[in-house]
Amino acid sequence: MKHLRISLLHLAPVLGDIQGNRKLVELAVGVAAEQGADWVVTPELCISGYLFDEKIGTDWILPQPDPWMAAFCQQVKGSPMTVFLSHPDRDPQTQKLYNTVFVIDPTGKIIGQHSKVKTLRGPEGWSSPGTECIPVNCNGVAVGILVCADSYKNDVPQALKDMGADILVSPASWGPGGCGPDGEWEQRTLDTGLPIIVCNRSGVERDDLDFREAESVVAREGERLLTATSASSVVLTFDWDLDAMTSMSPDFRRIYL
Repeated sequence: MKHLRISLLHLAPVLGDIQGNRKLVELAVGVAAEQGADWVVTPELCISGYLFDEKIGTDWILPQPDPWMAAFCQQVKGSPMTVFLSHPDRDPQTQKLYNTVFVIDPTGKIIGQHSKVKTLRGPEGWSSPGTECIPVNCNGVAVGILVCADSYKNDVPQALKDMGADILVSPASWGPGGCGPDGEWEQRTLDTGLPIIVCNRSGVERDDLDFREAESVVAREGERLLTATSASSVVLTFDWDLDAMTSMSPDFRRIYL
């Protein structure tokens, strides 16, 4: 039986605190390593917070890998971990900005990336929509990446399935409320036949944007297998059976930061 140990970094980033949030991610990745994680997933925009543009603008976003990303890749290098890291990106030629997830393998190399296709007007107006839906080969497992609203409808997930994805991984910043998740993740597993692993976040950015009840979720065949919320940063770890494509854990193991 092939299995993976997966850690979801269900973090509470501080809005606009780039340096502090990077240190939080580094700390959480270290905790995941201590848990023996093979895959580590961060939430969407964990480096900046969701509404960062209105507070600090976008000049800080550089083409990747920037110096911090290069150093972070060295932190991952030599471990057994593959890290799915959400970090904004700048195209050096067009200067367009993207809400991107980078996949860093155990050699410290960026082996793939996915830029959010379904960018939202208003709070995500800084970002251009991604145009490619290509799974990333993670040691023989084809991973389709969905950034938050990419999973709202089935067009992006289905494109990843059609390109050979075995499993879906979704960094998210999707809190509860009137526009909160309402069965979309479960429905995508029915539409595509693929399981989905969602790493959400915690924290409060303003009165109308409270992520403390946001859910990180593992689902397959239309059903949730694991669900967790947290009022503060926590590393959620579970074991996954790659042959049966199902969870081996009855619940997440939690390490609070």
